[in-house]
Amino acid sequence: MTPIILNIQPLGFPWKTQDPFLFCAHHRDLYPAGDGSLGIPQSQKAGRNIGQDFTIKDGFRMYHGSNVPGFPYHPHRGFETITINKEGLVDHSDSLGGAGRFGAGDVQWMTAGKGILHSEMFPMLHEDKGNTLEIFQVWLNLPRVSKMVPPHFKMLWSEDVPVLEHKDDNGLLTTVDIIAGHLNGKNALEPTPNSWAALPGNEVLVLTIKMQAGATYVLPKAKDTQTKSALYYYRGSQLEIAGHRIPEYHSIEVVATEDLQIKNLDTDSFLLVLQGKPINEPVAQHGPFVMNTQEEIREAFKDYQETQFGGWPWPEQEQTHQSSKGRFALHSDGREENR
Repeated sequence: MTPIILNIQPLGFPWKTQDPFLFCAHHRDLYPAGDGSLGIPQSQKAGRNIGQDFTIKDGFRMYHGSNVPGFPYHPHRGFETITINKEGLVDHSDSLGGAGRFGAGDVQWMTAGKGILHSEMFPMLHEDKGNTLEIFQVWLNLPRVSKMVPPHFKMLWSEDVPVLEHKDDNGLLTTVDIIAGHLNGKNALEPTPNSWAALPGNEVLVLTIKMQAGATYVLPKAKDTQTKSALYYYRGSQLEIAGHRIPEYHSIEVVATEDLQIKNLDTDSFLLVLQGKPINEPVAQHGPFVMNTQEEIREAFKDYQETQFGGWPWPEQEQTHQSSKGRFALHSDGREENR
């Protein structure tokens, strides 16, 4: 008899994923009150390797930021980023003139396609209290036919993301945010048009789940035997799945074609689910470029050196937006969404 659980392992940085996913990073940083210019106070940057600060110190990291934490402008080609925000704010800017600010519950889905420069900064908007940030960034591969499509981004605003609320036989609640895919009669918002997730037969499912202490939930099975599924248990105490007791901050690879009963134990628990049918194509990756061959990687570097993927239209590499701006998205065609 095939076991339901295929692998359990501690989560590192980044998290290990399965085709069609390439990468997942979980960032949770307890940032302090801001310095009045959306940055970290100078006194709290002492002793850090500014520009390459990936070590938790005093509860947070600067990443590649020098004043504002985050990831100053950098290129991508050949895949998609799905940035899921659970707490705090993210400021987006890109080489096509797109921009945005998104917060808790919002998701930004970006197709890098043939090439884009973008920055993701974490503005310290609050000056009188901390600026805790929690996000996931998931890299979803593009098939060969879509790797050179025009870049595109869209916002899945928290007010619009479908939510499934399930009460078990004891009345205990499991809440599921459906970011991609179909679950228990509910459909996620449309992904970007060239995404592997845009074809229902690829069974791409991206969920975040919150379970009350003691709650039980059954994750429905996939249809295609090729489909792969993994759970990332990032906060809680213990889960019980198929007779295994699983502590927090572990990943669980499971057989996708079996219904999966998840029992939470003594505290609220939080999970990310990534599921999908593999693309099953060669992957050649070098840093921010993901193609099918090493020759295509060399071409990506050459194209970037020659074109800068459109150049950088913003005054700062660590571009942030005005403190007075709320949640918004400015698209390259001039269309603006405000929330």
